[in-house]
Amino acid sequence: MALPANVNTGIWTLDNSHSEIAFTVRHAGISKVRGQFKDAEATLDLTENVADSTVNATIKTASFDSGDVNRDGHVRGEDFFDVEQFPEISFVSKNIVPKGDAYELQGELTIKGVTRPVALETEFNGVAVDPFGNTRAGLSAETTISRKDFGLTWNAVLEAGGVLVSDKVAVNLELAFIAPAA
Repeated sequence: MALPANVNTGIWTLDNSHSEIAFTVRHAGISKVRGQFKDAEATLDLTENVADSTVNATIKTASFDSGDVNRDGHVRGEDFFDVEQFPEISFVSKNIVPKGDAYELQGELTIKGVTRPVALETEFNGVAVDPFGNTRAGLSAETTISRKDFGLTWNAVLEAGGVLVSDKVAVNLELAFIAPAA
């Protein structure tokens, strides 16, 4: 599949301040808790044939933020991300598969030293030039992963049955990339 006419080839860089790397997990079986990572770097190397393009991303685990200081400390600790030993989460694409007007971005996600294949349902949201002359492209992507697949197994059994933190985690990305200089 060819690139849209208004999209340039080259290495696009993530605009972290206009992007969101977020997730949602069920808590106590009755509510959803959301969190995000505030510090990430990524490149999108676009080629004429979209399927030959690549994505590489690194997320700083210490940048986790759920809006609750106590929960954030626990999640950054050894029970979950263990940010001292594992300061980064990484993603390396392997395939980009066109799916109608969308794409499936297939790659390898590494969390806590464990690498697993993931597929992100990805939507291209278009290109715009900002008031400062930067060309930007927007992407939305989502997937669901298993915490256990990545060694994130901490949990607590609830008195009424079930567990405190669900295994399934919904990952939602809203990404803005800046085009390479002409």
